[in-house]
Amino acid sequence: MNIMLFHSTYGLRPAVRAAADRLRAAGHEVWTPDLFDGRTFDDVEAGRAHQDEIGKDELLKRAILAAAPYSERGLVYAGFSLGAATAQTLALGDEKARGLLLLHGTSDIAENVSVDGLPVQLHVAEPDPFETDDWLSAWYLRMGRAGADVEIYRYPGAGHLYTDPDLDDHDAEAAETTWRTALGFLETL
Repeated sequence: MNIMLFHSTYGLRPAVRAAADRLRAAGHEVWTPDLFDGRTFDDVEAGRAHQDEIGKDELLKRAILAAAPYSERGLVYAGFSLGAATAQTLALGDEKARGLLLLHGTSDIAENVSVDGLPVQLHVAEPDPFETDDWLSAWYLRMGRAGADVEIYRYPGAGHLYTDPDLDDHDAEAAETTWRTALGFLETL
């Protein structure tokens, strides 16, 4: 499978590279575009400030340009938090998308979006301050109306970015379950 994996607001940190390596070890081809031009952050506030400096439109433009050379191959879009939101936006706009793997995040969905059975898997903490129960319920319904085939996995007690071993949010058990489940999902595509 060809996978475009987007980083979180922390930037292209070692955890993202390790995730890409794990996916490659399972036989997938993976690209990890750096939307922050080499900048990484140790706290979410600094990362968000940088994200705001760049601007939402510019970040999306960078993501589209990163994916464009590979989109003809039929990509699985994937990402962490901010990167998940980015991946979702690209996957819903790419009729050749093969799947969508969301880790720790989602994004709003335009009313006129239509995908024909796009496989989507979401892994998220429970509770998650950025992905509240009400938001996820509404998101799930909108994705269904758009035609996506969605699976949601919740991890009680885990922090928002629980797959990153270098952050306080890290939950080793939840992270391992996430990767085992995600790799199984990718095998079905």
